[in-house]
Amino acid sequence: MTHQVRGVVARGKGAPVSLETIIVPDPGPGEALVKVEACGVCHTDLHYREGGINDDFPFLLGHEAAGVVESVGEGVTDVAPGDFVILNWRAVCGQCRACLRGRPWYCFNTHNAKQKMTLEDGTELSPALGIGAFAEKTLVAAGQCTKVDRSASAAAVGLLGCGVMAGIGAAINTGNVGRGDSVAVIGCGGVGDAAIMGSNLAGAAKIIAVDLDDRKLETARRLGATHTVNSKETDPVEAIRELTGGHGADVVIEAVGRPETYKQAFYARDLAGTVVLVGVPTPEMKLELPLLDVFGRGGALKSSWYGDCLPSRDFPMLVDLYLQGRLNLDAFVTETIALDEVEKAFERMHGGDVLRSVVVL
Repeated sequence: MTHQVRGVVARGKGAPVSLETIIVPDPGPGEALVKVEACGVCHTDLHYREGGINDDFPFLLGHEAAGVVESVGEGVTDVAPGDFVILNWRAVCGQCRACLRGRPWYCFNTHNAKQKMTLEDGTELSPALGIGAFAEKTLVAAGQCTKVDRSASAAAVGLLGCGVMAGIGAAINTGNVGRGDSVAVIGCGGVGDAAIMGSNLAGAAKIIAVDLDDRKLETARRLGATHTVNSKETDPVEAIRELTGGHGADVVIEAVGRPETYKQAFYARDLAGTVVLVGVPTPEMKLELPLLDVFGRGGALKSSWYGDCLPSRDFPMLVDLYLQGRLNLDAFVTETIALDEVEKAFERMHGGDVLRSVVVL
């Protein structure tokens, strides 16, 4: 059996997306069919549309989502029809060298659904990050579904599926921010603001938000930043040092993904401090640093993939904090939109007008 649903497709590099009929098969072994309730519009979806990820067009966009399991295939035991789930793009295998070493958040063999969703004419679709959730229903590997409390808002907790988890995890999991630490976050979009929120959760004493846009800095302060720096007007390295007794921050999180801002993060950290790169660079970018400075400043230079999260561990915990009123995920939902408004949401994203537009079905 197959299902005809509506979905948002990117057919070619830079072309506007279109709302089309998608054919979704019933789940096979190890797969789950999910009725999507909400899906955030993430920069990664725009990268797919622009051909910045690969050229496997056409893409079924959308990946930052929550919904209800409609049916499961043979051998699936972790989720069942009726479960409210957050979708994730790193379904761990349990068998690779990272998993066997007890570090499944680094899983090197994550998996997706084996069957393909298609257009009406049979053209196979490439689902964004193996999910493809700008659709009424999507087919995923069952391991991409994490069951959470049904009473949570799908529009809010679905954002843990990508950007918000990336930021919170960059602070808590990768950066190991601890009580009393000083933290600087460079770049205050959705991921950067989530890193601010994560640093606040971890008990950081000082959280310095850096951006070029005063509107974003104001939002960052509402989400937990204790200080703000407009890097268009002030040298951020000097400002961060001045705010930390001349030393630099214990942890600096770079949420932009550019060589210039990475250098700022590198020199704005304290000796033996930590730099976390969670912003995603483009393939042509190069970084040049004096090797003596890398050696002499000590500490750690880390990259954060998906906030080094383990969905089965982190999603339920963060949803519980949200339901307790201790994690304001609703603050990330700037607007809710329909499936046919995704292209307009990309335009608003470009203008810096939103933290997240969220498609609600």
